[in-house]
Amino acid sequence: MDRRRGAVLVGLAGLLGAIIVAVPAAAAAPRLTWAACPADVPMAAPVAVQCATLPVPLDYRDPGGEQIEIMVSRIASTNPAKRRGILLLNPGGPGGTGLNQGAFLVSRGLPATVSDAYDLIGMDTRGVGHSTPMRCGFTLEDPYWANVPPYAVDDNAVNRQAVNRQAVIAKQVADKCAASDPQGRLRHISTANTARDLDRVRAALGEKTASFYGASYGTALGATYVSLFPKTTDRIVLDSNVGDTHLDRAGLRRYGLGFEQTFPGFAKWLAARHDAYGLGRTPQQVRRTYLRIAERLDKTPAPDGADGAVFRYLTFFGLYSEGLYGETARRWQTYLNPADAATTKAATPNPNDNNFTAFLATSCNDVDWPEDVATYRRAVAEDRKRYPLFGAATANIVPCAYWHHEPYEPPVEADDNGPANILILQNRYDPVTPWAGGKLLRDKFAKRSTLVTAEENGHGVYLTHTNACALNITTTYLVKGAMPARDTSCRPN
Repeated sequence: MDRRRGAVLVGLAGLLGAIIVAVPAAAAAPRLTWAACPADVPMAAPVAVQCATLPVPLDYRDPGGEQIEIMVSRIASTNPAKRRGILLLNPGGPGGTGLNQGAFLVSRGLPATVSDAYDLIGMDTRGVGHSTPMRCGFTLEDPYWANVPPYAVDDNAVNRQAVNRQAVIAKQVADKCAASDPQGRLRHISTANTARDLDRVRAALGEKTASFYGASYGTALGATYVSLFPKTTDRIVLDSNVGDTHLDRAGLRRYGLGFEQTFPGFAKWLAARHDAYGLGRTPQQVRRTYLRIAERLDKTPAPDGADGAVFRYLTFFGLYSEGLYGETARRWQTYLNPADAATTKAATPNPNDNNFTAFLATSCNDVDWPEDVATYRRAVAEDRKRYPLFGAATANIVPCAYWHHEPYEPPVEADDNGPANILILQNRYDPVTPWAGGKLLRDKFAKRSTLVTAEENGHGVYLTHTNACALNITTTYLVKGAMPARDTSCRPN
């Protein structure tokens, strides 16, 4: 991929072997020494944030072996009389930086009752940001450019080129990551190990239990955490759910379902604004416009380098929040009537190299992915019909098919034997973690959880759409420990 196409994407950037053992990760955990956070950690709110590093085992099967450093952040409660404990935070990914998550939530209007009740604890997960970062060395010219595979344009019974082409790229990516990691450290980037790191953080903070808020992939981490450490977890909120303790092929393919379910809300929004954007007077016309632009770019990429795969991905990203609708509409206008753009080529470092590396390592290490191209080709054919807007992308082959390490432990199974302390939040229409994921996790934690469905569009419930009902339920649970007596549906405001 040339720099033109990379610039389009960067402009938006934003899982058998050993038996799983809930090792006593907290054993002999040292205390943390707080200091100023690194200058390059963006803080979205003017609050007092401190950072500290914590050594953890690279391989928890060898706790006395090589150690790596994890960096955590803290926004301390300033109300000792109301302080309950700590609230561990994860923003998603895998691969998302979390040191600024506490400040981000404060900037989004986190109620003072929550920040009074908890020290807000963020963390760059292992391999990410300031926590012993690992990189495959991706540049903007690499064909791997997003956490979702490209749309397989022409793969069918007669022409099998699209998935085959992507298979070549997927193998190159896996080979590149292996070449960048001669010591094999990437294989230890996994959801289970990150959950063990969380319990180390809890112990280092001198807390008997920890509460947890995780969004998106953070729900898989939270589901793993409460399964491995049910006795040391307190109040758990899982927001916008992957549907399991890890992201696997099924979870990735549900992106196609989410796109299909969320798109009508965006199309309705655009149709109501046809005089401004000219993209269709009805939702049906808007859908046809989307397909027309995508098919045109499949044949002839835009001057800025965006082809149909990029356009579909950018639209998928644009469905995350209504706040992105206008930007997405403007981009549609540009691709409907493309203008000339400067083009350059250079081996440019990819600013998302670390995030992409952590995403791949976690996803590929958590579960064993199919290795035959035919499996993915069949899936593309199925999902092209089931989810025509985006299914041929999310079913496409990924580098995990060629990953150089086999998982050294099976994925953690959701453990329903524990306290009923899991609040599951889910929007009805979510492009990346559709409602089905929330229902799947609710079924796995049948005795331990309650599902709150917000009848909203977009990715993220708590503080993201400020649905009054969901906001009140979640805040009341975190502060007072009271959950709804049964699964609940929250109407839009």
